Amino acid sequence: MKRNQISKWLRLSVLFGLLAYVTYESYMHQVLGGGKAASVHALCPLGALESLYTLLFMGSFIQKIYSGTVVLLVLTIVLALLFRRSFCGMLCPFGALQELFAMLGRKIFRKRLVVPELIDKPGRYLKYVALILTVGMAWYLGKLWMSPYDPYVAYSHLSTASGYIAEEPLAVIGFILLALTIIGSILYDRFFCKYLCPAGAFYAIIGKISPTRVERNDDLCIHCHACNKACPVNIEVEKAVQVNSAECINCNDCVLVCPKEGALEIKSFKKIIHPIAILLMVVGLFFGTIFIADVTGYYQTMPSALKEGQIISLSEIKGYFTIEDAAIATGLSLEEVYQKMDIPKSVSKSTQMKEISQQVSGYDFDAAKVKAGGTDVPAQETINPNPANNSVKVDLSGIKGSMTIREAAESLNMDQKEFYTLFKIPGDVPAQTQMKNIGELVSGYNLDQVKEMLK
Repeated sequence: MKRNQISKWLRLSVLFGLLAYVTYESYMHQVLGGGKAASVHALCPLGALESLYTLLFMGSFIQKIYSGTVVLLVLTIVLALLFRRSFCGMLCPFGALQELFAMLGRKIFRKRLVVPELIDKPGRYLKYVALILTVGMAWYLGKLWMSPYDPYVAYSHLSTASGYIAEEPLAVIGFILLALTIIGSILYDRFFCKYLCPAGAFYAIIGKISPTRVERNDDLCIHCHACNKACPVNIEVEKAVQVNSAECINCNDCVLVCPKEGALEIKSFKKIIHPIAILLMVVGLFFGTIFIADVTGYYQTMPSALKEGQIISLSEIKGYFTIEDAAIATGLSLEEVYQKMDIPKSVSKSTQMKEISQQVSGYDFDAAKVKAGGTDVPAQETINPNPANNSVKVDLSGIKGSMTIREAAESLNMDQKEFYTLFKIPGDVPAQTQMKNIGELVSGYNLDQVKEMLK
């Protein structure tokens, strides 16, 4: 039993250690900016799934997602295939936060509370709805649509809550959900995991085909119900011959509390594996892969630092840039940055771009970037749709103003990234924007003029 206690506290140590790391990184991200510390978006595997469409069809990530996020997604999928929802039970920082408050709840109430079955069972399907909405809207809009409503994101912005809400008013919903998650976790184990977590839903689907299962030997079972009481997701382990529920987060608490040796065991490919061995394999694979990816340059969770002398456009500046940083990065004078970005002169040059809205009511940094990076097509400029072959012409007769950018690109059998370049559309403009409406987002953009020049 001593080994079981070691396994339990090792798992909690890993969880709380990762929670501490993400908490620190999130705080530093707010203080230093995205170029110095990773955002919670980049550290959450689900972000890569949200960015999958733009990555496959446009060859780029949506904002705040990087190659390291993809590494985390692939890695956690492998973990789910091998060891079910082990990311949820052993590695997830937000899961750790819930366990922390659940421990507090047990101190207060001296027992685990259980949501009535009439509410609990249908409520479990909400996380699948959340998964479809989160990924579907991200693919459709080309951005992290769920971000303002995400309690995990709200947690990462606790140190700058008022500023974050001022910048993104809908974020108040995320903070409300965070409060509900904390209260729910005090009352019920893994509240958010059970009912609302889209990542949990994703890993639950994959984990169904994992060969790893908790199995109960009915001949040895003494039906003490200790396993049921220990399960944070309320699976009735004592009634199951094999735990096949998608809700299982592979925390293995049921096995660890079982007083009868051999009554509950973890099996993978018919081989018995002790919980501590599962934990060590999961942790080893997780951190080992990240280490290798980092050493080989594939684990990027922040934007690359600008090279000396590198010049970028105003549409590429980041929220963590100060106004002075933006001037240096774009090669413009401070006066030009203030003018082009519509920044009042009263705002200090040391102000971060994302914080201007806290001083200037109604200021929209993203809108200012789009406007400043707008495309005024010079009358004398000639665009060659296919530089490699001047004889190749693109038939633009089928491009209608009612088409979205995505539809227009598909009609030409053209990659979206190539289409954006060809039609001089800034990358900030969502792919679902109708061609005729680009001018509303990009100052001076004229579709007819661009089409005429491409003929």
